[in-house]
Amino acid sequence: MTSPLSLAPGLTAALPGSAPKLASLADKAHGAAQDFEAMFLNSMLQQVFAGVGDGPFTGGSAANVWRSMLTDEYAKSFAKNGGVGIANHVYSFLLAQQEKQNATPLGAPQGAATP
Repeated sequence: MTSPLSLAPGLTAALPGSAPKLASLADKAHGAAQDFEAMFLNSMLQQVFAGVGDGPFTGGSAANVWRSMLTDEYAKSFAKNGGVGIANHVYSFLLAQQEKQNATPLGAPQGAATP
């Protein structure tokens, strides 16, 4: 069974000799999608933990810094382990944009830019 974030098998076969480049682009797109989801989750978790610990024994500014780092690590961990599905959509969108950017019109010389 393939991962939903794996590169389509036909995509590397479409351009001979460019499989490592495509795999590298897919890895970069996957990393960017995960980073985006982690950033989104971090923003949401900061809102969840915003009121936690208010009172006379809050720990001061050090606790706020710690809470910020904690939510960042929670978000990275959630995104790395599947997240909430945002990364899948961002990854698909990034691959579609790369395919669109790398598409060459029929009859055009290799490496020609599309309009």
